[in-house]
Amino acid sequence: MRRTLVAVMAMVVITPVALAGCGKDKSGQPSSWVGSPSASASADSPRTESATVPLSLAITPAAGKTSVPVSAEIGLKVAGAKVTTVTLKDAAGTAVAGSLREDGSAWVPSKPLKTKQKYAASVVATAADGQTKTVATTFTTMGAPGRKTGTGLYLFDDRTYGVAMPVVVEFSPGIKKADRAAVQRRLFVTTTPAQPGVWSWTDSGTQAFYRGPEFWQSGTTLKVRMAVGGLPTGSGRYGDRDRSATAKIGRRFEMEVDNATKKMTVVQDGTTVKTMPVSLGKKSTPSSSGVMVVMEKKAETVFDTTAELGPVDGYRTEIEFAQRLTWSGQYIHSAPWSVGSQGRRNVSHGCVNVAPNNARWLFDRTLIGDPVTVKGTGDKLAYGNGWTPWDKTWAEYIKGSALPVPASLK
Repeated sequence: MRRTLVAVMAMVVITPVALAGCGKDKSGQPSSWVGSPSASASADSPRTESATVPLSLAITPAAGKTSVPVSAEIGLKVAGAKVTTVTLKDAAGTAVAGSLREDGSAWVPSKPLKTKQKYAASVVATAADGQTKTVATTFTTMGAPGRKTGTGLYLFDDRTYGVAMPVVVEFSPGIKKADRAAVQRRLFVTTTPAQPGVWSWTDSGTQAFYRGPEFWQSGTTLKVRMAVGGLPTGSGRYGDRDRSATAKIGRRFEMEVDNATKKMTVVQDGTTVKTMPVSLGKKSTPSSSGVMVVMEKKAETVFDTTAELGPVDGYRTEIEFAQRLTWSGQYIHSAPWSVGSQGRRNVSHGCVNVAPNNARWLFDRTLIGDPVTVKGTGDKLAYGNGWTPWDKTWAEYIKGSALPVPASLK
């Protein structure tokens, strides 16, 4: 089945996305912020350099610098000591909260600075013998930018998601390759319990995904900060705002669809709990094969393709228990009209058709972010057509990172 202009429930985004329906087309401590502020590091526990090196300290922005982006960090270059204090105050003398990056390269404010505001920073470094060095700077931030990059974060506070839920961030317009590293350095994720992960971009630069080598552990807490408010994003544009969310990962619930058997197998926490017959896309409109995740759930909706295909070839159909798998419109949904074909032959327009009772059974149990694997069809899932990071091997996936990947994760 197909339909157009469907809104995604799990989306926090400033720009609309036109969508079509049913078509082809481990340690209980938190990990550190990935590529950025340490969840455990603070101004009292920064990176230590060898005490045998002469004490030196330099910071940025440079003294007197103006038109500084409100995303500014206090850059730190220290030798022979460790940074023991970082203080940043606005023109009124109010202290700004922040934390050190894990690598000690900078101190990052916890939120964007104010526009057209003068700030004063002071940094103290202390050597092993007690010798200290203090360096200060003042700078003024820029005014509100005229051109902005729209952003979105597909995660909500206090929600529970499936084990395959990637962190998904969106940019409009997309971020060019030359600008992605700087943006990626401002995408912060921490997991409790600690689990590794890497960011990877789609070719268009409109989305970046964050996932680990394996699905998240059940019970994991995901804390995300998309700290791009006021950040230069290329072509004279700046990020529109910071976005953040803290969410949970639920039980492990997986759906596997095999075209050879025309069946779906449902596995929960390692145990098969149900199998059901399905009908997939017919030869002219095959279902896509690949590893997808549930992106959206609607108990009732309408698939309407008349605007796309015209009144003759298009159709308008009321649908129950629809679960979106791709942007192009591949769903799992109730299809009472194809019950006779389910388990025997493919008759759909690309969706996974199941009987009404099975559709409801699934709908009542699934979470956004549950993995769905379809195999054996005549069409390969296009990367980026949905939340698709799990459709690549880890080796292929990490090639999409704009920053070097730690050797331990290669």
